[in-house]
Amino acid sequence: MLLLVAVIGFAAWIYLVGFRGGFWINSRFNNLPVPAARSEWPEVVAVIPARDEASSIGNCIRSLLSQPYAGRFSIILVDDQSSDGTAELAAKAAAEIGAADRLTVISGRTPPAGWTGKLWALKQGLSRVEEREIEPTYVLLTDADIVYSGDVLPRLVTRADDGKLAMTSVMAKLRCESFAEQFLIPAFIFFFQMLYPFSWVARPDRSTAAAAGGCLLARWDALYAAGGIDAIRGALIDDCAMGGLLKSRGPVWLGFSQGVSSVRESKTFDDVGGMITRSAYAQLQYSPLNLAGTILSMAVVYLAPVIIALIGGYPADLFALGSWALMAIAFQPTLRYYRRSPLWGLILPAIAFAYLMYTINSAYQYYRGRGGMWKGRAQANLSGFR
Repeated sequence: MLLLVAVIGFAAWIYLVGFRGGFWINSRFNNLPVPAARSEWPEVVAVIPARDEASSIGNCIRSLLSQPYAGRFSIILVDDQSSDGTAELAAKAAAEIGAADRLTVISGRTPPAGWTGKLWALKQGLSRVEEREIEPTYVLLTDADIVYSGDVLPRLVTRADDGKLAMTSVMAKLRCESFAEQFLIPAFIFFFQMLYPFSWVARPDRSTAAAAGGCLLARWDALYAAGGIDAIRGALIDDCAMGGLLKSRGPVWLGFSQGVSSVRESKTFDDVGGMITRSAYAQLQYSPLNLAGTILSMAVVYLAPVIIALIGGYPADLFALGSWALMAIAFQPTLRYYRRSPLWGLILPAIAFAYLMYTINSAYQYYRGRGGMWKGRAQANLSGFR
């Protein structure tokens, strides 16, 4: 029996490393093009939903309005009933760099039934864009904790224009300083890429669709033609839902850039774990059967190799050691991206076990009516999907 489990785990890692779109080779997707000289740049409007983001909103606004973008660029901030002065701090940040005229602040309303808070805030911001006499070419949907550096905005637009893309999205580099962040954040990116291989996302012949909600540049006409935010109003994993929506209207691209980073602090395991717990069961479509399958597969692929390698005996231990080595090797590009020691690769099974516990907790919170909890709102399964 142990030999069978070890062989299955090893075969799984052969598939993952060799045949799942090269998901683990980050450098393949870290290539936003250098902007070439051009006489005219398309208009871009950024829409930022913000709820109690006083700690980060100033940096976000200043970084965006300081981008060296030669075309028309403005921001609509939707203040989602904040109680910490988010709107005032945003206006102050824009005024400090002489760009107050390029920031519009909207007071958000309470989400109606069937809407998540973030998507309802985006809906209000996009409705303001729709009221303009001349619509922009692109809308940049971005989060209030994201900071932009270098010339990433013109690079995003260049990527979108050159590829005639309906969507260009960048996975923000998450903060990775506290021990909890170091333990969990690189694996968060690794697992996301495993679920949604970026090379498959970009291929029109693949159904795989995803995006990173922190930085998503959408062609306005494609978003409008796809039905807008209304089409995904109850989606808890809104970025992947948006990726699927826009992929139905044209080619899309998802990758990395050092110029897009999150400044949100997650000092404790509860902080990072809350992010995972919020959406893990939604990823499984709120299905107990999918949850059971996930527990079984993670046990075989991540946990069993360690146990069998230590106590399994020959030849099962050789297959188990092979699995452990392959997962450690596959984790290395992500660890390098976050400048972490390669030794973290050896404890990926322990990290995976933590993720499994957060996933089980996500299901538990859902069944007690607190699924998808974010800033005081339980938002899981608003569409009633089971």
